[in-house]
Amino acid sequence: MAKTRKIDPAKEEEITRTQWARYERARDNGHLDYVEMALKCDEYYQGDQWDPDDQAVLENEGRPALTINTILPTINTILGEQSTRRADIKFKPRRGGDEEVAHTLSKLYMQIADSNKLDWVEQQVFSDGLIMDGRGYFDVRMDFSDHVEGEIRITAKDPLDILIDPDAKDADPKTWSEVFESKWMTLDEIEELYGEDKAERLLFVAENGMSFGPDSVEYQETRFGDTETNDDYFGAGVPGDEEYRNVKALRVVERQHKKLHRASFFVDRLTGDQRQCPSEWGEAKCKKFAKKYDMELISKVIRKVRWTVTCDQVVLHDDWSPYDQLTIVPFFCYFRRGRPFGAIRNLLSPQEQLNKIASQELHIVNTTANSGWMVESGSLVGMTADDLEEHGAETGLVLEYNRGTNPPAKIQANQIPTGLDRIGQKAAANIQAISGINDSMLGTDSAEVSGIAIQAKQNRGAIMIQVPLDNLAKSRQYLAEKILNLIQTFYTEERVIQVTNEEDPLQPREPLVLNTMSPEGDIINNLTLGEYDVIVSTAPARDSFDETQFAEALSLRQAGVAIPDDAIIQYSHLVKKGELAKRIRQMTGQEPPTPEQAQVMQQQQMLAMQNLQLETMKLQAEVEKLQTEAAVNVAKVQEVAEVNPQARLAELQAKLQMNQEQLALRRELSAATNEIRQGQSETTAAAKIAAEAMKQGRSATRTAGPTQPTQ
Repeated sequence: MAKTRKIDPAKEEEITRTQWARYERARDNGHLDYVEMALKCDEYYQGDQWDPDDQAVLENEGRPALTINTILPTINTILGEQSTRRADIKFKPRRGGDEEVAHTLSKLYMQIADSNKLDWVEQQVFSDGLIMDGRGYFDVRMDFSDHVEGEIRITAKDPLDILIDPDAKDADPKTWSEVFESKWMTLDEIEELYGEDKAERLLFVAENGMSFGPDSVEYQETRFGDTETNDDYFGAGVPGDEEYRNVKALRVVERQHKKLHRASFFVDRLTGDQRQCPSEWGEAKCKKFAKKYDMELISKVIRKVRWTVTCDQVVLHDDWSPYDQLTIVPFFCYFRRGRPFGAIRNLLSPQEQLNKIASQELHIVNTTANSGWMVESGSLVGMTADDLEEHGAETGLVLEYNRGTNPPAKIQANQIPTGLDRIGQKAAANIQAISGINDSMLGTDSAEVSGIAIQAKQNRGAIMIQVPLDNLAKSRQYLAEKILNLIQTFYTEERVIQVTNEEDPLQPREPLVLNTMSPEGDIINNLTLGEYDVIVSTAPARDSFDETQFAEALSLRQAGVAIPDDAIIQYSHLVKKGELAKRIRQMTGQEPPTPEQAQVMQQQQMLAMQNLQLETMKLQAEVEKLQTEAAVNVAKVQEVAEVNPQARLAELQAKLQMNQEQLALRRELSAATNEIRQGQSETTAAAKIAAEAMKQGRSATRTAGPTQPTQ
């Protein structure tokens, strides 16, 4: 439950009235028009494509109203393109960043994406952008329900519930001044999040109606019930009934808006990096801390996010947001100077034309079977004109007429107007031309078309839909940057996270320790320091791409290009290809050792150096002994020894020189290694000051607790 504080009644009235006025402004400046168009596009995607008035006229005339839904496969084809082009997110160190930490961030991002089922969430957001007239929204915030330190949660918001700053012109949410979420919450849900006193105050509103009047936006929320029914809760719960609180919903307006705020910052004198002082620290504490670590203390005005949640005239929450930016990350299918739109809007007219032409053709065919009769009055025997009208189309009908009268004659049926079928074909062709989805991408090309021609048409179609895919890549960039910001802000304490095995995702998860202290006093995997760039790479469909790459790699190798074995393995379809490629690199000495392997190698190197020193000393002693014996009694040695002592001496001296050279080389390499380590230690030591500052700041923030309404 979010923390609440007492608000002066006059202040509360001011906040709620301002909140409602801002909400109405955002609602009436474009959002109402968007809701109307979004619902229409969604209906056309689902096959509800006839105007109610037009359909009523046709039904009264007994004429068919056909729906030939070509929008559904068209949009599904684009959705399929998105599902096969998954993103690979990596982090690259920038100012103050570390390569190893960047790798840790990449693995942590993979774990966050996996725990949030980001592929499914992204598909929902992407489909919203295509279908709901261009708008889809991620929501990224911390969730403290399952972990005391918090976990990042990524959800897809209903675009009908999100109201953007009407003055915004850029797709980047960092430039927005405010964003609204209008949602319906039951009294029980309000009590769970905001407290019993808030729910009791709103019970009066639920029973007597909203003070600000009915909202003109007819929100058709995503639910299993009938979205067109005005739910009065009759039978499900009435005022005073215990079930009333479970079903009666009230409109809750959540507003994140930026306000000017003066804040203090620590400035690193060497690098110029700025870190905001914890809001809970007083001026004296900030000055003391800055002096202790030789930092500059400055003050400047920033735009800080304020989080306000209201329901009618009740303030549910009003405090500074724990996040630096808005939690909303948008995806706009097409975006032109503040005017997003989707893939269906321009398909509405040709789809409507196609439906009407198909319905007209069917009507002509239906009327051909009984186009009518021409009969002379009183000429029929045993049958009236009404009987003929009813049974005139029956097979084997026998007509008897009076002698001397004109025989009944069949009225010539209307023929399908020439060119009507071509108009229908043109409407279908317009849908393909506008969407860019051709027969090759739909898989409906004839068998006579060659594979090369099909591939060329598919490539042309892929170019047509590249704009929404590029906009999706931009949204992925925004999303990754926001996740990185939350990691560096909230993932500050020591914790162990189970991450997916990079080499073989089928293997059990591996533990990843964050922010742990080494014996030397360094913080391992300290994610709070440094700046990192987000690298978003999108791969094409994995199967076809890998097959092409594998075939090309084999062809180049057969042509004489020296492609390593591990590279060939990486392009294969083997389940454990990463592990196999790694073993090949280890066998050939191309794989860099792990920290554990490096430590073992260092120990082996020191042991080998000690053994070499002992062997050298032994050889030197043997040489000196042999020289002494040779000088005393050379003749005797020559008579007794089987080998020439001079030759033996020369051999030992050569071996001694070689050992001495190897020892010198090992000592030189060891000195270089120590020099590198010393440099790394100095770099780490330079970051300790900032680490301690950040640690104290995060601890103070955590002590205060999260201030956002927990969803």
